[in-house]
Amino acid sequence: MKKKKILILCGGISKERVISLETGKEVARELKNNNYKVVTCEPDNNLLKHINSHKPDVIFNALHGQFGEDGYIQTVLETQKIPYTHSGVISSSIAMDKEISKIIFIKNKILTPKYIKFTYEKNERNIIKKIETKLKFPVVIKPINEGSSVHVYICNKKNILKNLKRLNFYKEILIEEFIPGREIQVAIMGEKKLGTIELKPKRKFYDYEAKYNPKAKTQHIIPVDLNKKDLKKITDIGLKAHKVIGCRGVTRSDFKFYNGKFYLLEINTQPGMTKLSLVPEIANYAGINFIRLIEWILKDASINR
Repeated sequence: MKKKKILILCGGISKERVISLETGKEVARELKNNNYKVVTCEPDNNLLKHINSHKPDVIFNALHGQFGEDGYIQTVLETQKIPYTHSGVISSSIAMDKEISKIIFIKNKILTPKYIKFTYEKNERNIIKKIETKLKFPVVIKPINEGSSVHVYICNKKNILKNLKRLNFYKEILIEEFIPGREIQVAIMGEKKLGTIELKPKRKFYDYEAKYNPKAKTQHIIPVDLNKKDLKKITDIGLKAHKVIGCRGVTRSDFKFYNGKFYLLEINTQPGMTKLSLVPEIANYAGINFIRLIEWILKDASINR
């Protein structure tokens, strides 16, 4: 791989731009420290010009959020016939759409929180009654196609309408039953169950601040305190989700563990690679350091495209 030219895409226009830039910076630094030929660029209007100018052998997609991991940039990259990291067009778009991915989880008998879809264009009335009929308070409201817990709120009956108004710039959102319990993440590396990590946020839940602000002091726990049976069960579900969505490369699945049951919240096709990111931490515990993880991701891209 060291003879290959690598183009890192990072930044972009999503609400996760800052995290994407950090991921790109960390990956670039590690590759350069190991004598790789690396160029970093943003996916702007000159993207194809950048690609044609640098003629990379592999593209490391370090974008997060909309237009970066939802199938959009993958569609553009497919036209260039250049290997790129992580999942392809269809699996990326499915994983990013929380409703479609839930439908697939349910069809494949993967337990996930119950939900209803709220559409602002319809200005649905009696939403409180609908929630009380199909779910129960508290509930979680979230955009259907955002990542990193952007604009996610835990709501009770008193503040649900207020919080719904805060998200009215989206056409539709997901209203999901709130599952208390332990926050556990599963990392998958190709066909391999890489490992797990538990998170204990100081905040109300593992939100954007808890994920990326060191001052939030979220506790990362490895190894996770689960018996062998439960550990196998949660990693089996993580691998199953990876496969049924059709993912490639590395993924991270987010779970809640409550009353002896594992609830899959969502699957992330392009996990972060920052100093606080979970997949590098899980990989390191499994004996795979940062450069080896990056090299594997690049090699996987080259083999599978």
